[in-house]
Amino acid sequence: MNKRVAICPGSFDPITKGHLDIIHRAAPMFDELIVVVMTNHAKKCSFTADERRVMIEKSVADIKNVKVDCYDGLLAEYTEKKNACAIIKGLRAVSDFEYEFQMALTNKKLNPKVETLFLTTSADNMYLSSSMVRLIASMNGDITEFVPSVIHDDIMQRLSKPKKD
Repeated sequence: MNKRVAICPGSFDPITKGHLDIIHRAAPMFDELIVVVMTNHAKKCSFTADERRVMIEKSVADIKNVKVDCYDGLLAEYTEKKNACAIIKGLRAVSDFEYEFQMALTNKKLNPKVETLFLTTSADNMYLSSSMVRLIASMNGDITEFVPSVIHDDIMQRLSKPKKD
């Protein structure tokens, strides 16, 4: 029997509790879920791909069938290399859907063997984004409610500004 592999792609700069919600809910649906840090050349990231990979590994250590990887190329190519049957994408709002729908159709054209599954985020995380976390951290705000505790200090160390007296 073939192993059912799904890919959960993103920039994860940094991973948030919203991302983890999607990962925790998707993992039981597949034999293996690969969370892959993708390179988005249009974004300037605060953390390197390898730093993001390590933060994700720390955050998903309790989920046995989740692996973490990095990839600098087309998602459709990656899904083919990993023999994946599905791409998992989280949706926060209707505004996410148009872009994600376009990407899903493109990936299906590039790799007809893979399906894109959309999971809606829980209501608690609808407003949450990595860019919001970066903004709050850069202003020395409290991000405790937004990111896994195992990576909180890593994020604050990188993004917070020294406090002025």
